[in-house]
Amino acid sequence: MLKQSLRRLGIILGIIVVSTFILISQPLDFLQIKRDGTGPLGLQLGLDLQGGAQLVYQADLEDVTSDQMEGLIQTIERRTNAFGVTEPSIQILGKNRLIIQLPGVEDIEEAKLLIGQTAKLEFKERVCSDATCDTYADKDIGLTGDLLDRAYAGRHAATNKPIVNINFNSEGTKIFAETTKRISGTNDRLAILIDDEEILAPMAEQAILGGTAFIQGPEFTIEKVRTVAIQLESGRLPVPISVIKEEDVDATLGADALEKSLIAGYIGLILVAFYMLAYYRIPGLMASLALISYTLITLAIFKLIPVTLTLAGVAGFILSVGMAVDANVLIFERTKEELRTGRGLANAIEIGFSRAWSSIRDSNVATFITCIILFWFGTRFGASMVAGFAVTLFIGVAVSMFSAIVISQTLLRLCASTPLRKIPNLFTPVPGRSTNSNPKNQTARS
Repeated sequence: MLKQSLRRLGIILGIIVVSTFILISQPLDFLQIKRDGTGPLGLQLGLDLQGGAQLVYQADLEDVTSDQMEGLIQTIERRTNAFGVTEPSIQILGKNRLIIQLPGVEDIEEAKLLIGQTAKLEFKERVCSDATCDTYADKDIGLTGDLLDRAYAGRHAATNKPIVNINFNSEGTKIFAETTKRISGTNDRLAILIDDEEILAPMAEQAILGGTAFIQGPEFTIEKVRTVAIQLESGRLPVPISVIKEEDVDATLGADALEKSLIAGYIGLILVAFYMLAYYRIPGLMASLALISYTLITLAIFKLIPVTLTLAGVAGFILSVGMAVDANVLIFERTKEELRTGRGLANAIEIGFSRAWSSIRDSNVATFITCIILFWFGTRFGASMVAGFAVTLFIGVAVSMFSAIVISQTLLRLCASTPLRKIPNLFTPVPGRSTNSNPKNQTARS
């Protein structure tokens, strides 16, 4: 039993070391909110804590289908992810509306431009009347976004300067080749327009016959070519949409709320540890150590997944801390009952854990079911805070089971193999324990 407990202790310490390494790989700014989407210990923060933009779009078609709405989500997700938005939330509201939350986005107009409206992409031949092309005429050549296979940002292999790469399909390749052949070596351009608004108007140094080309410019930056590539590659949304509501969420209130929540969490942990030590003594000390381990492991999981923390998610985590303590209370009370009957410490610990397990299992399974229901409703109806609460509570309760059943049990088993086992009052401070170590030696009296 001792060797098994030592092996389990080694595994537990390994998990704690890994969890600590994951957390401290980010600067320990415990109460600092950063605009890049990270907060305490590098955890990802949601819209209410980090700030950003919230947009509600409505499809302009009357008989929009669910497949078309899913196509909208996929296109918008591709655009916002390429833009570098931290964990964008895009959900369907009703039949023809989308709610889009973009944490960390400060320029709401730029976000709207990238998400797009009708997003009609066209390539036109621009015939210039003078050397600077101040006067020109655009000619439709039939080259649209439907003929564009791919557009992506990159760097020139020789100069390492930012460029926009474009690839056309077979029909687009033919039109593109004919156009570049006509304008190569001249002052004419290939104008690129989205919703009749000019994005770029590059010149052609030579005819491009393969349908693969790149666009470069002296003022191109990585951010510029990435934005252009997103606009080009996305082409045209499957359904025209328009903004019906927009909101710029300030992170000031969220930062204040998170700071107060963290302070409350620290105070709660200290008070719980103090109570457990005062009432349960040695088991309370083991529970406090298990609680610290639980906190490290849970936060590391949040960072690894990563879980985007909203204020409701923080509340779910704090609630799971209380449930982790509750499991230990059940185990310790069962253990005390066995000690009062005169059982030895090691035997009382094993029986106490065995009898408490059914209660812990049933209550936690009920919580898991509740979390699944909350998560389904949260994602179905666009209530991201409800979904965040469900996710953090589910993970917290799962880790609390490991903390109570594995960590606390292992630590108590090790205590039972030390000289502390000879001082029963350190394990059962409540009066009522029999002085006999074997119930068979007790005699009944009338």
